[in-house]
Amino acid sequence: MLTKIKALKNHLSASRDGKALASNFSYLMIMQIASYIFPLLTIPYLARVIGVDGFGKIAFAAAVIVWFQTITDWGFSYTATRDVARNRDNLEKISEIFSNVLWAKILLASISFILLYILTEVIPYLKENQILLFITFMLVPAKILFVDWFFQAIEKMKFITIFDLIAKIIFALCVFLFIKQEDDFIFQPLFISLGSILVGLVSFYLIIFKWNIKVLPPKYQEIVLTISNSKDVFINNMVPNFYNSFSSVLLGFWGGNVANGLLDAGSKFANIAQQFIAIISRVFFPFLSRKSNAHNIYAKINISIAIFFSAFLIIIAPFIIKTFFTPEFYQSIIVLQIIALSLVFQALISTYGLNYMIIHGFERTLRNTTIICSLIGFIISFPLIYYYSFLGAAITITLTRAILGLSVMYRAIQKDVNVK
Repeated sequence: MLTKIKALKNHLSASRDGKALASNFSYLMIMQIASYIFPLLTIPYLARVIGVDGFGKIAFAAAVIVWFQTITDWGFSYTATRDVARNRDNLEKISEIFSNVLWAKILLASISFILLYILTEVIPYLKENQILLFITFMLVPAKILFVDWFFQAIEKMKFITIFDLIAKIIFALCVFLFIKQEDDFIFQPLFISLGSILVGLVSFYLIIFKWNIKVLPPKYQEIVLTISNSKDVFINNMVPNFYNSFSSVLLGFWGGNVANGLLDAGSKFANIAQQFIAIISRVFFPFLSRKSNAHNIYAKINISIAIFFSAFLIIIAPFIIKTFFTPEFYQSIIVLQIIALSLVFQALISTYGLNYMIIHGFERTLRNTTIICSLIGFIISFPLIYYYSFLGAAITITLTRAILGLSVMYRAIQKDVNVK
């Protein structure tokens, strides 16, 4: 085993691309370890202080705001990353891409906030949670400032890792210092947003002054063209919300905060594992944009890791929930086991969809496949959530991801036999 590891290390060190991948994976591991450590510190404390009802309120607000986050991102995390990765020796072109994406996101964020304000004024249940929703919306401008897609494109995951660690430290400290009673649950999204905004400002400063990227004046036609060129990826990212975050929104209306809290608690550790798979996808995306023939290696790594995490979480789910949550959360054990199963299908989506179809220009095929599968998930969510509450929501998410993952893999293989 040691001989194989040493041989792999020597192989990676032999090329510039190999060194970049090895370096990015090292920082990826640091980020992922932090993603495990900080929740281990904060989740038990929050579970005891704010309870399942507070968890449910936070989860509901996050499920609503994720729609506006998706609108603001508009797929630029992939299209802009791909375009910068292919032009990373052309500073003028990178500045143009960076500026167009920045102004497009600001425009979309402004539209999103106006839409959120209108919805919270006309829908009573949203009106009751208006302040919480507005605070959670701060994640949108935070995401605009923290241009992680730029660091991904130039394959400098070190900076993403450093900024991510700083944000997590700020959040953890604020949680222990300021959240002391059940009503303090509203501070949780506030601290996440403020930490992200702070590191976003620092990262933005580095992009301008370290990499000499210029923020060009907004040009209406170029902004519209930038939005138009990413519309297929946006649709592909948006429509999964019809079964994913919509399940939490629907559960909030029908099941209340407690049901949403149980779903959220059961999803948390599966989401941490999913973030690890997503980071692997992000590390490989710029590399595969330039070296698409390495897709088979990436596929084996990504899917194998997903299978491991899925099986591991299913087995230790009772231990996780009983260790980190109070007895009122114990029904979340089955939720974690159901959601953990979906990790394998999420890996199929990222492997054959995001890291193959988008790179090779099959955005429209991926978009159509995602729309059909997400609509199926949207339809089945109503009876499943109505009759089975939070368990129905978990089943909806996993079943739809299974349909989507297998469909995307099938479509990718149809496009090119080399992805088998």
